[in-house]
Amino acid sequence: MKKTNVKNSSTLRRLIKYLKPHSWLMVCAFLCAVVTAAATLFSPVVIGGAVDCIVGVDDVDFEKLAVYLCILAGLIAAVLIFQWLMNLCAQRAAHLTVRDARLGGFSALTDAPLSFVDTKSPGDITSRISVDADQIADGIVQGATQIFTGVITIIGTLVFMILINPWIALAVGALTPISLLVSYFVANGTHKYFTRQTKVRGDLYAKSEETVRNRALIAAYGHAAVAEREFGAINEDLRDCGFKATFFSSLVNPSTRLINSLVYAVAAVMGTVFAINGQVTVGGITQLLLYANQFARPLNEITGVITEFQTSLAAAKRILDLSDVEPQNDDGAELKSNGNIAIRDLYFSYVSDKPLIEGMNVEVPQGTLVAIVGRTGCGKTTLINLLMRFYDPISGDILFENRSAENFKRSSVRKNFGMVLQDSWIFKGTVRDNIAYGKPDATDEEVIAAARAADIDGFIRRMPDGYDTVIDDGDGISQGQKQLINIARIMLVDPPMLILDEATSNIDTRTEKRVQAAFDKLLRPENGKKKTGFVVAHRLSTIVGADMILVMDNGKIIERGTHKELLDKNGAYASLYRAQFAKESI
Repeated sequence: MKKTNVKNSSTLRRLIKYLKPHSWLMVCAFLCAVVTAAATLFSPVVIGGAVDCIVGVDDVDFEKLAVYLCILAGLIAAVLIFQWLMNLCAQRAAHLTVRDARLGGFSALTDAPLSFVDTKSPGDITSRISVDADQIADGIVQGATQIFTGVITIIGTLVFMILINPWIALAVGALTPISLLVSYFVANGTHKYFTRQTKVRGDLYAKSEETVRNRALIAAYGHAAVAEREFGAINEDLRDCGFKATFFSSLVNPSTRLINSLVYAVAAVMGTVFAINGQVTVGGITQLLLYANQFARPLNEITGVITEFQTSLAAAKRILDLSDVEPQNDDGAELKSNGNIAIRDLYFSYVSDKPLIEGMNVEVPQGTLVAIVGRTGCGKTTLINLLMRFYDPISGDILFENRSAENFKRSSVRKNFGMVLQDSWIFKGTVRDNIAYGKPDATDEEVIAAARAADIDGFIRRMPDGYDTVIDDGDGISQGQKQLINIARIMLVDPPMLILDEATSNIDTRTEKRVQAAFDKLLRPENGKKKTGFVVAHRLSTIVGADMILVMDNGKIIERGTHKELLDKNGAYASLYRAQFAKESI
């Protein structure tokens, strides 16, 4: 239980950092809460005074009664106005805090190491940024004002009851801790269920995202029933922990209501006894009963907030944990590479006890086209990730212009590469915006020139609005057309080094030749020096013209040379090439 409390307080402290810039709104909300509570506390006094103006038949002080009624109307108006202002300020602070927390989470995500993103499902991350962030507003920031108002009302009520009759106030005060203890123990007991609920909700989003993204594959393998069962199991788990969280937290309210009814009954009986003895007026009894009821209401509200508070704490922890991800450092100089790369004694592994790349040494002069081939899982894409500084080597080094990559900013290294992946990326926006993604200030002439160089200008002009056509990943654009848009994007930036990571594996042979031709234009422009290129390819027929072919196996380079040299060796490359050539001939 103590461990849970420590975690909760830690989460609150971290959340306050996002609330701090908007603290003036919370101060305004608290001041409005004070006025609201004060007006609420004085209302029974006015009502009691009004009751005492009505002593009996034909014995009513109408003038004094009218004054009390006017004061009561003013107090009610003050409660309405300041309660509205309190909610307005609290909600404004809540939404600004959530906005900043969400921005913090998203910013941390964009700067997070690739190793972090690789270990989390997209659905879970999406759930943290969207759903979990929204729950912070409902349970913590807005709940704070309700708790503050409730505490003021409880303390003020006890003070006024003491002034009317200290014995009744003592009896009410003695019963109050029972209600608070019940609330405390139930709330602490339900925290684990709310924490699990937010975690399972993230799993549900992850499963939904995975199913939608791979809908065609699921249908092709007749896996729909299995996907439904898997989703149903997670959904049932969410229902179960959600039911337990709601059930146990709902015990708080009826428990406290029972105790509060007991408090009200004690106040009524004792007030009647004191009234019979002439120690309290009828108006005094009215005040005591109103205060007893008023004393119970904030307790019920506070215990009701506890449920939201527990859910929000769990949700806040998830998005704050995302914000706490340490970004990769981006210190160093700016890299202006000519395309000279050297790899020296490179070692790398994703898991410490399972080395992947071991003792790699490669010299790549400017203008060299390097092809990397090998079986799946041999380390081809890992080498590309190391070149781009998505990961850092465990030992050894990668040199750009004879200087260690660690001397340069990661962002600077990546600006010197143009990269086309197997899964081409198109974002929602115009075709022009997609091509100009790496150079937002590019002119229309530059964008069109890049599209022509990539042999996609004609396709774009046939679209409904040409370069102003809004597209996204689900607009029916073919994989080859997406790749050509990506290549046009790189041609616009014109970096000194290029990477083609299995970019033609998902497209037909005819489109592959167009992509290959566009890539060749990038590598060997008609006017300009040759660029250094890295090609990861399964189709060996596309790399026969490479200056250097690296054959990898289990993270090691087992062969290197040109296409002809490797065929003459009659080794691993020759076996791969003959096997693939035979398959393509069939």
